Amino acid sequence: MKCYNVKASEVEKAWFEVDATGKTLGRLATEIAKILTGKHKPTYSPHIDVGDHVVVVNAEKIALTGKKLTDKEYWRHSGYPGALKLTTVQKMLDTHPERVIEKAVKGMLPNNKLRAPRLKKLKVYVGPKHRHQAQAPQALEISASTGE
Repeated sequence: MKCYNVKASEVEKAWFEVDATGKTLGRLATEIAKILTGKHKPTYSPHIDVGDHVVVVNAEKIALTGKKLTDKEYWRHSGYPGALKLTTVQKMLDTHPERVIEKAVKGMLPNNKLRAPRLKKLKVYVGPKHRHQAQAPQALEISASTGE
């Protein structure tokens, strides 16, 4: 038996559309990361970007469990003393809800040279409309169960 290695020229990229309405953030992010890395394909190879494009709509309707809306904070630091900036998830959802999903998916992807090209294939939109109708994305159903 011979082992088959996919070549970068043989990779076919598909488009998927996900509706984030009522979906739990972490469970949605893991499924999106799996599609972006290509682990759902039989031709998965860790050193080649074989993943597909994902379009997420209705980002503002994402669900979070527990007290994450008020207790979970995103932080950034400029490097200067005392320059730590904290933002709660509730404030981020009010101002830029697409960034909540982007940050969650970024945290699920491996930290290597393929992370940036994979994140470019993630398109997140507020509301039900998006600019990728010409690519004819397939509707992808992700279960909304919270495990409770």
